[in-house]
Amino acid sequence: MEKIIIDEAQFMRTISRISHEIIEKHETLNDIVIVGIKRRGAEIAELIKRKISDLTGSQLPSIDLDITFYRDDLEYAEPNSQSPVYNGSSDYISVQGKTVILVDDVLFTGRTIRAALDALVDFGRASKVELVIFVDRGHRELPIRADYVGKNVPTSRAEKVQVRTMKFDSCYEVALIS
Repeated sequence: MEKIIIDEAQFMRTISRISHEIIEKHETLNDIVIVGIKRRGAEIAELIKRKISDLTGSQLPSIDLDITFYRDDLEYAEPNSQSPVYNGSSDYISVQGKTVILVDDVLFTGRTIRAALDALVDFGRASKVELVIFVDRGHRELPIRADYVGKNVPTSRAEKVQVRTMKFDSCYEVALIS
Protein backbone atom coordinates (compact mmCIF):
# COMPACT_ATOMS: atom_id res chain seq x y z
CA MET A 1 0.00 0.00 0.00
CA GLU A 2 1.26 3.47 -0.92
CA LYS A 3 0.36 6.84 0.55
CA ILE A 4 1.60 10.16 -0.87
CA ILE A 5 2.78 12.14 2.16
CA ILE A 6 4.27 15.10 0.27
CA ASP A 7 2.78 16.26 -3.02
CA GLU A 8 4.51 18.51 -5.58
CA ALA A 9 3.34 21.79 -4.04
CA GLN A 10 4.50 20.70 -0.56
CA PHE A 11 7.75 19.43 -2.10
CA MET A 12 8.56 22.85 -3.59
CA ARG A 13 7.55 24.68 -0.39
CA THR A 14 9.94 22.42 1.52
CA ILE A 15 12.77 23.25 -0.91
CA SER A 16 11.99 26.95 -0.41
CA ARG A 17 11.90 26.66 3.40
CA ILE A 18 15.21 24.78 3.58
CA SER A 19 16.80 27.34 1.23
CA HIS A 20 15.59 30.22 3.43
CA GLU A 21 16.93 28.45 6.55
CA ILE A 22 20.37 28.05 4.93
CA ILE A 23 20.44 31.74 3.94
CA GLU A 24 19.34 32.86 7.42
CA LYS A 25 21.93 30.72 9.20
CA HIS A 26 24.91 32.15 7.27
CA GLU A 27 26.07 35.78 7.33
CA THR A 28 27.66 35.29 3.93
CA LEU A 29 27.39 32.57 1.31
CA ASN A 30 30.95 33.13 0.02
CA ASP A 31 32.50 29.98 1.52
CA ILE A 32 29.62 27.55 0.95
CA VAL A 33 29.75 24.52 -1.34
CA ILE A 34 26.62 22.43 -1.93
CA VAL A 35 27.24 18.68 -2.23
CA GLY A 36 24.40 16.41 -3.31
CA ILE A 37 24.62 12.67 -2.72
CA LYS A 38 23.84 10.86 -5.97
CA ARG A 39 21.14 10.22 -7.11
CA ARG A 40 18.12 11.95 -5.67
CA GLY A 41 20.11 13.92 -3.10
CA ALA A 42 21.98 15.52 -5.98
CA GLU A 43 18.74 16.56 -7.66
CA ILE A 44 17.39 18.01 -4.40
CA ALA A 45 20.71 19.86 -3.93
CA GLU A 46 20.31 21.38 -7.41
CA LEU A 47 16.79 22.60 -6.52
CA ILE A 48 18.11 24.19 -3.31
CA LYS A 49 21.02 25.77 -5.17
CA ARG A 50 18.63 27.29 -7.74
CA LYS A 51 16.28 28.58 -5.03
CA ILE A 52 19.17 30.21 -3.13
CA SER A 53 20.30 31.80 -6.40
CA ASP A 54 16.76 33.12 -7.05
CA LEU A 55 16.59 34.58 -3.53
CA THR A 56 20.10 36.05 -3.25
CA GLY A 57 21.64 36.18 -6.71
CA SER A 58 24.54 34.05 -5.42
CA GLN A 59 25.74 31.19 -7.62
CA LEU A 60 27.00 28.59 -5.14
CA PRO A 61 29.54 26.02 -6.34
CA SER A 62 28.25 22.45 -6.19
CA ILE A 63 29.13 18.84 -6.91
CA ASP A 64 27.25 15.58 -7.15
CA LEU A 65 28.94 12.96 -4.96
CA ASP A 66 28.97 9.23 -5.77
CA ILE A 67 29.52 7.26 -2.56
CA THR A 68 29.30 3.76 -4.07
CA PHE A 69 32.73 2.52 -2.97
CA TYR A 70 32.60 4.22 0.44
CA ARG A 71 29.58 2.24 1.64
CA ASP A 72 30.09 -0.33 4.41
CA ASP A 73 27.33 -2.55 3.04
CA LEU A 74 28.90 -3.04 -0.39
CA GLU A 75 29.31 -6.76 -0.98
CA TYR A 76 32.25 -8.05 -2.95
CA ALA A 77 30.99 -8.89 -6.40
CA GLU A 78 30.96 -12.59 -7.27
CA PRO A 79 32.51 -13.50 -10.64
CA ASN A 80 29.11 -13.95 -12.33
CA SER A 81 27.24 -11.15 -10.55
CA GLN A 82 26.90 -7.58 -11.72
CA SER A 83 29.47 -5.25 -10.16
CA PRO A 84 28.33 -1.95 -8.72
CA VAL A 85 28.50 0.97 -11.14
CA TYR A 86 30.59 3.92 -10.02
CA ASN A 87 29.88 7.12 -11.92
CA GLY A 88 32.25 9.35 -9.98
CA SER A 89 31.54 12.88 -8.91
CA SER A 90 30.28 15.48 -11.35
CA ASP A 91 33.34 17.73 -10.94
CA TYR A 92 36.25 18.27 -8.61
CA ILE A 93 35.85 21.22 -6.27
CA SER A 94 38.13 21.72 -3.32
CA VAL A 95 36.17 22.01 -0.08
CA GLN A 96 39.31 22.96 1.87
CA GLY A 97 38.27 25.49 4.51
CA LYS A 98 34.72 25.75 3.13
CA THR A 99 31.34 25.10 4.70
CA VAL A 100 29.81 22.11 2.96
CA ILE A 101 26.04 21.76 2.75
CA LEU A 102 25.61 17.99 2.27
CA VAL A 103 22.21 17.03 0.82
CA ASP A 104 20.41 13.68 0.71
CA ASP A 105 16.82 12.56 0.24
CA VAL A 106 16.14 10.20 3.19
CA LEU A 107 17.94 9.78 6.52
CA PHE A 108 17.42 6.28 7.89
CA THR A 109 20.30 4.39 9.57
CA GLY A 110 22.89 7.10 8.91
CA ARG A 111 25.21 4.80 6.95
CA THR A 112 24.83 6.71 3.67
CA ILE A 113 25.87 9.93 5.40
CA ARG A 114 28.86 8.20 7.01
CA ALA A 115 29.95 7.03 3.56
CA ALA A 116 29.45 10.53 2.14
CA LEU A 117 31.61 12.05 4.87
CA ASP A 118 34.35 9.55 4.01
CA ALA A 119 34.06 10.39 0.29
CA LEU A 120 34.08 14.12 1.02
CA VAL A 121 37.59 13.88 2.50
CA ASP A 122 38.88 13.28 -1.04
CA PHE A 123 37.89 16.89 -1.82
CA GLY A 124 39.80 18.47 1.08
CA ARG A 125 39.15 19.25 4.72
CA ALA A 126 35.97 21.28 5.08
CA SER A 127 35.80 23.75 7.96
CA LYS A 128 32.24 22.59 8.65
CA VAL A 129 29.70 20.16 7.22
CA GLU A 130 25.97 20.82 7.59
CA LEU A 131 23.43 18.18 6.65
CA VAL A 132 20.20 18.72 4.70
CA ILE A 133 17.75 15.80 4.71
CA PHE A 134 14.48 15.95 2.83
CA VAL A 135 12.81 13.20 4.93
CA ASP A 136 14.07 11.93 8.30
CA ARG A 137 12.43 8.59 9.06
CA GLY A 138 14.34 7.65 12.23
CA HIS A 139 15.88 4.25 13.09
CA ARG A 140 19.45 5.57 13.34
CA GLU A 141 22.32 3.10 13.71
CA LEU A 142 24.97 5.83 13.83
CA PRO A 143 25.00 9.11 15.81
CA ILE A 144 24.06 11.33 12.87
CA ARG A 145 21.47 14.11 12.82
CA ALA A 146 20.47 16.65 10.21
CA ASP A 147 20.86 20.42 10.53
CA TYR A 148 17.97 21.04 8.11
CA VAL A 149 15.03 18.62 7.82
CA GLY A 150 12.25 18.85 5.28
CA LYS A 151 9.90 16.53 7.15
CA ASN A 152 10.16 14.06 10.03
CA VAL A 153 8.20 10.91 9.21
CA PRO A 154 7.98 8.30 11.97
CA THR A 155 8.06 4.88 10.30
CA SER A 156 8.36 1.23 11.15
CA ARG A 157 11.44 -0.59 9.89
CA ALA A 158 9.21 -2.49 7.46
CA GLU A 159 7.90 0.66 5.81
CA LYS A 160 9.77 2.44 3.03
CA VAL A 161 9.98 6.14 2.23
CA GLN A 162 10.44 6.93 -1.43
CA VAL A 163 11.40 10.45 -2.48
CA ARG A 164 10.53 10.91 -6.14
CA THR A 165 12.18 13.52 -8.31
CA MET A 166 11.59 14.77 -11.83
CA LYS A 167 14.81 13.39 -13.32
CA PHE A 168 14.33 9.84 -12.05
CA ASP A 169 10.56 9.53 -11.49
CA SER A 170 8.96 12.28 -13.64
CA CYS A 171 7.38 13.93 -10.57
CA TYR A 172 8.17 15.60 -7.26
CA GLU A 173 6.56 13.77 -4.33
CA VAL A 174 7.24 11.55 -1.34
CA ALA A 175 5.49 8.23 -0.84
CA LEU A 176 5.21 6.05 2.25
CA ILE A 177 5.05 2.40 1.23
CA SER A 178 3.90 -0.26 3.69
